[in-house]
Amino acid sequence: MQPIFVNDKPIYLTTKVEKETDFKNFLLKDADIELIIKTLSKKSINSIRLIGPKEDKLLKSFKKKLPNVIAGGGKVFNDKDEILFIYRNDKWDLPKGKTEGKESIEETAIREVKEETGIGKLKIIKPLPNTYHIFKRNGKAKLKITYWYEMYSSFSGKFYPQLNEGITEVKWLNAKEVNQALENSYSNIKLLF
Repeated sequence: MQPIFVNDKPIYLTTKVEKETDFKNFLLKDADIELIIKTLSKKSINSIRLIGPKEDKLLKSFKKKLPNVIAGGGKVFNDKDEILFIYRNDKWDLPKGKTEGKESIEETAIREVKEETGIGKLKIIKPLPNTYHIFKRNGKAKLKITYWYEMYSSFSGKFYPQLNEGITEVKWLNAKEVNQALENSYSNIKLLF
C-alpha cells in the first residue's frame, strides 16, 4: 500500500476493503480531498484507505485529484558512512526542494542539497523510493512528489544552512544520531531508512 502523508498521518491507496477500526475507507474515484484532510485531523482516526479497482492505477488516479509539486532531494553519505541532515521547523529532515525551469529531477536534487546545506562534491549513487505528502498553500491542498537519491560527498568544509528556508542547522549524523533524529522527523523521511 502506497502511503501519502498529511502531516504524519497516512492515506493508503489499496484495492482491499477492510472493516474500519481506527481508519476510514473511501472510494478513490469519489474521494473529496478536503473531507479526507478533515477526517484525518480527528484524534480517533490514524489513517485513511482510498480504495480503487486496479493496483497499478491507484497512484496515477490519486495524482489527478490535486495539483502536483515535483521535488528532488538527497540522502547523502560521506566517507565515515554518516548521513547529512538539516534541522528545519523544529524537525530533522533531509535536504530537498522543488524543480526549477527545465532542469532534470537529478539536477534538482543536487542543486537543492547544495543550496540548503552549502556542501559540494555531490555524486548520485542510485534512486531511492519516492515519497508523497499533501500540504496546503494559500488554502489550497497540493500533492508534493519527492524523488529521492542516495548520494555521496567527500565534502568536509563549513556548512551554510539556508536560513531563508528556515534551516537552522546542517550536520553529518552517525548511525546512533540518525536513530535519535528520526524520532523527531517526518513519517515520509522515516520511509527512506
